[in-house]
Amino acid sequence: MHLKYPKGSRKHKNPINDQSYKQSTQFGKRGMTLEKEIIETNKYYLVTDLAVIHKKPTPIQVVQVDYPKRSAAVIKEAYYQQPSTTDFNGLYKGKYIDFEAKQTNNKTSLPFSNIHDHQVQHMKKVEEHGGISFFIIRFKQHNETFLLPIRPFIQVWEKQFEGNRKSLQYQYIKEHGYLIPFTLQAKVDYLKVLDSVYFNGGDNNESRRQKS
Repeated sequence: MHLKYPKGSRKHKNPINDQSYKQSTQFGKRGMTLEKEIIETNKYYLVTDLAVIHKKPTPIQVVQVDYPKRSAAVIKEAYYQQPSTTDFNGLYKGKYIDFEAKQTNNKTSLPFSNIHDHQVQHMKKVEEHGGISFFIIRFKQHNETFLLPIRPFIQVWEKQFEGNRKSLQYQYIKEHGYLIPFTLQAKVDYLKVLDSVYFNGGDNNESRRQKS
């Protein structure tokens, strides 16, 4: 089957299908993208029975199908489309989890051009219905990865339509987000942040804000 990708992007293999978890080889890789590190982290969460969170498959538009046999169809050409909602979703401690991952080489901000309005609207709906929705944002130049809940993100997102800045400032993310710790087993250990922010209370408990 011949697959074409939007904007020249490459197909990402999903390691969740692997039944074994090979810590020494998979977490020993260097220079992995944020998305791949989250996939590896989710695999660790799965095999250690912490959470069930997966990357959503990219929708495929089938263009050409051949029928060599009556009982079989062969897809000859198809296109990968842009995802309709967010990157990852699943369950943790009985709560629905839904989030988007973004990585930037910019030192001072994350451009809004990398984020689509329908994704933001979807994330707002998730929170309105009692789920947990957030962004995981990596600033490569600072070697820092943050979890930013949907509410503080929306406060800045909506201002762009009033003619204000069309990006999310690093300093704002640092002040309103939560630095995600690095561990050997979970390179993007965002469950630790969810525990402290949504489940275990604290001064910045997002679960209280959801109910308010």
